[in-house]
Amino acid sequence: MLLEFAKNLANFAASSGKKHAVVLSSLDFGRWQKIDMSSGPQIYYLSTTNPDGTDDYCEQLGYKRLQEYNPSQRCWKYLDAVVEENAMQDKSFPFEDEPEEEDFYPSLPFASLFSSFKAKGLKVTCLFCYCSEGDNIPDAFLLAEAARKFLGLNLDNSHGDESTRWLIPCSWKTVYGPPPDLSIF
Repeated sequence: MLLEFAKNLANFAASSGKKHAVVLSSLDFGRWQKIDMSSGPQIYYLSTTNPDGTDDYCEQLGYKRLQEYNPSQRCWKYLDAVVEENAMQDKSFPFEDEPEEEDFYPSLPFASLFSSFKAKGLKVTCLFCYCSEGDNIPDAFLLAEAARKFLGLNLDNSHGDESTRWLIPCSWKTVYGPPPDLSIF
């Protein structure tokens, strides 16, 4: 169903005349290979600008390419073939066997969107940040700021930290229940 959704969304975007899709996604912090907190929060990207997933503009912004992307890896090739509707009935793509480590990223939702938009001839840029379980609201602000910076949007109408620049959905206020009763302290 995920692939069908991604293909339908790509069809809609292409038929609407869109030329560039930006996908925001979190990634599992437990899979983060190279932790370098000295340069602050890190945003990763994947782009169709070049076949290897690189994009000079993203690099200029300080974003790092998702190192785990390998377009010649079997699952990425298979995903591309499926969304291009050239699904190969080849035994070199057996998904009945045990998945390998390199199969993890192509199995995520962003990968279906990436491949589907690419198959429709749209430019695609995926922006990522690694998140751990729990309160991911700061990570959401980090991705929102990365998207704002990438798109060149200006938020002159407000000042302060990220949480005061963005309209926060009401549902976020109760994600972890109501605030504690301060009279108990």
